[in-house]
Amino acid sequence: MNSVSSQNNAHEVVIITGMSGAGKTVAVQSFEDLGFYCIDNIPPDLLITFLALLRNSKKEISRIAVVMDLRGREFFESVIDALDELQAEEDVRGRIVFLDADDETLVRRYKETRRSHPLAPTGLPLEGIKLERELLSEIKGRAKTVINTSKLKPRELREKISTEFSHSSTPTFSVNVMSFGFKHGIPIDADLVFDVRFLKNPYYVEELRHKTGLQTEVSSYVLATEETQQLITKLTDLFQFMVPHYKNEGKSQLVIAFGCTGGQHRSVTLAEYFGKLLGQTENTVITHRDINHRKD
Repeated sequence: MNSVSSQNNAHEVVIITGMSGAGKTVAVQSFEDLGFYCIDNIPPDLLITFLALLRNSKKEISRIAVVMDLRGREFFESVIDALDELQAEEDVRGRIVFLDADDETLVRRYKETRRSHPLAPTGLPLEGIKLERELLSEIKGRAKTVINTSKLKPRELREKISTEFSHSSTPTFSVNVMSFGFKHGIPIDADLVFDVRFLKNPYYVEELRHKTGLQTEVSSYVLATEETQQLITKLTDLFQFMVPHYKNEGKSQLVIAFGCTGGQHRSVTLAEYFGKLLGQTENTVITHRDINHRKD
């Protein structure tokens, strides 16, 4: 989370609102990936109170994105008052992002998810859509950014938000390369898992047993074998092919996990190697989950 503000600097506050079913969930996830402090569906009356709490707290949070998902009629009047108060704040740069879609698309999305419209819980979705569009007309008119998602895939919506609100012109993407030990369980958050237990194990070399792949003696031992070099060649080619496609699909993070028996020798060596290799072109983080689980 980006946190670089002080009371002397303006808070950037993005209000995410718009038609129900137009993509607010994807939008708030995109802002979260950009480092915004995100709150989903905050009541409008609490927005100014929340900003006051931020000023009085020790946490320095400069970029905030809040969803005002107006699921109840009682919020429609209070949101206008909240937006007026927000504009009057001297240390706040407020901006409304309004997500829209045509009626046909919204009806189709409601039918696909089998959900009822919040403003027509027992009626036809189109009835709720028309009422919501009427009630939101003033807010839409105030919005600096209006995005019609009728023909946008979630990936394309994320790219639009990233391009407009990121500090750089490129969508954020990072690769987390991790090591782990199968004896401690497979990491549930990994996208790609590679079992390197077939490689020669330094554990059976007495002078290497209590060291890890972070030490040159162990990494040299693992990298010296023909099997490891063949694996590196094949995986390098695979990653060069796959990583750009993950980025193009709009994924914000790719987790690549290497596993050996205990998570200290072979997996650490390979995670370090590919973390540094991928770090030449991508934002990369290397983590070693089980490196401190020492063997007897």
